[in-house]
Amino acid sequence: MKLTWLVVADNSRARIFKVDSRMGPLEEIESIVHTEARLHEQDMTTDLPGRGNSNGGGAGGHAYQDEISPKEQENINFAKKIANELDLARKNNKFKQFGLVAAPGFLGNLRKQFNAQTAKLACFEMAKNLSHLTAQEIRQHLPERLPSL
Repeated sequence: MKLTWLVVADNSRARIFKVDSRMGPLEEIESIVHTEARLHEQDMTTDLPGRGNSNGGGAGGHAYQDEISPKEQENINFAKKIANELDLARKNNKFKQFGLVAAPGFLGNLRKQFNAQTAKLACFEMAKNLSHLTAQEIRQHLPERLPSL
C-alpha cells in the first residue's frame, strides 16, 4: 500500500493518522487544534459596527450584515490551515494518498480549500464526525479494507 494518511476533522480539531496497510491500525502523527471555533459568535463580533442611523432623508438605519458569519469564516480559515498543512506534506513526500473523514458541515469547506494536486490524492471520504474518538474507535467506523489509488 502506498504511504497513506487519514485526516479526521471537525471545525475545532484535525487529527492526522498514518495508515501502514489497508486493513491495519491507525497511528496518530499530528493533532491541530482550532480554539477559535469554540468561541461564541458574539465574542467574535464585539468590534463590528452596530446599527447606524443617518440623520439624512434615507429609509432609516440598517443592521450590519455579513455575507459570511464570523463563525463560518473561522471554519473556512481552519479548513485553509488543514489544506495548507496537507499541501506542504504532499510537497515533502510525506504521503502518497490520503483519506478524509470530517463532520458533514465541515467536509465541504475542506474540499474547497484543497489545491488540484492535493485533491487528486484523496482516495477516501466520509462525512462523519469522528474526531473525538480514539484511533481504534475511528478504525471501526472505516471500511475493513481502506481504498488505494
